[in-house]
Amino acid sequence: MELPRPSGLVGAARGVVARSIYGRIGAPAQVMTGLREPAGDPGLFGPDSMVWRVHAELPSMLIGGISALMLQTLHPLAMAGVDQHSDFREDPFRRLSNTSVFIALTSFGSQAGATEAIERVRQVHIRVRGKADDGRSYSASSPDLLTWVHVALVHSFLSSYQRYSGSPLSRSQRDQYFDQYAVVAVKLGAREVPRSGREVAAYLQAMRPQLRATPAALDTIDFLMKPPGQSRAESLLYPILASACVDLLPVWARRELGMPEPARIQSEIVRRAAATIGTLMRWGVGTPMSMRWATERMAG
Repeated sequence: MELPRPSGLVGAARGVVARSIYGRIGAPAQVMTGLREPAGDPGLFGPDSMVWRVHAELPSMLIGGISALMLQTLHPLAMAGVDQHSDFREDPFRRLSNTSVFIALTSFGSQAGATEAIERVRQVHIRVRGKADDGRSYSASSPDLLTWVHVALVHSFLSSYQRYSGSPLSRSQRDQYFDQYAVVAVKLGAREVPRSGREVAAYLQAMRPQLRATPAALDTIDFLMKPPGQSRAESLLYPILASACVDLLPVWARRELGMPEPARIQSEIVRRAAATIGTLMRWGVGTPMSMRWATERMAG
């Protein structure tokens, strides 16, 4: 991604932080054309939306995104699709990067940019089909699976935002967020998408009998906790973020994945350490580039 040229030692340090982050979860500038034009296009949501507010909080989105991947593994059919069709073991950060690009374009992109991103994902989903280890057939285009993936994602994003942003949303604002971003799930083909905090909680409760930790899920969790190919700095910081992702999971999900309940003091240490890393990320990145470009587009 194209980044502002730093000036001075402080600027150089901020540049290092920003390039490290965007190097993992960013995308080439040419992929993000839908963020920059046409002038005045508000996209699917616009700058006053709760989607813009939540999805512009980069540290919360990173922790929430990885936590969402952990939660999504509990659906045997969704996990089978990832296990059989994804190359995440060879390139562990690619899926996270692809997800971040999709979120950026659907959240902050122009209407055309968001529509194109959704259509690309729909075309990929058509090819993702097969049979899980229990013999059941699956398809990534299944409306029910699309709803599960969406709910796990927005639940995790908002939970992380509430914990780490420093400016949690009110109940009505949380409901607005769920209602607004449900539009993307519906466009992807999901059905009966929860549109409020109460509906999301009820949906997750209703889904619990269908969820279990398959061997593939447990293997994926181990992988997400210790992905290979990390830099020296990442090897120091990532374990803290990974622990924060686990800490963000619902208690029942952690138990299903065989993760012990940490002592309260342990959780507090993890949360404070993750919040400190989040502060460093905000200092290095400032306004995320996706929101910066969208704001410039809106201003013409």
